[in-house]
Amino acid sequence: MNRLPRLNKKVISVSSLDDIEEEKKFWASKGPLERIEAIELQRRMVYGHDRATSRLQRILETSELPKLSA
Repeated sequence: MNRLPRLNKKVISVSSLDDIEEEKKFWASKGPLERIEAIELQRRMVYGHDRATSRLQRILETSELPKLSA
């Protein structure tokens, strides 16, 4: 899975987003490995191949607290 598959713009499928049963049947017909590969493909399409740069940035902020007198 080094490269993303090319999008075939000649094939169009129109369906309702409310038809959950058809989607369940589709994914039930796939094996566990095919499901995981589909999830990985979608992740790479959204976040890219390089996992290190595709993560959310972490921001660390420090603040000085006043010293308490005992």
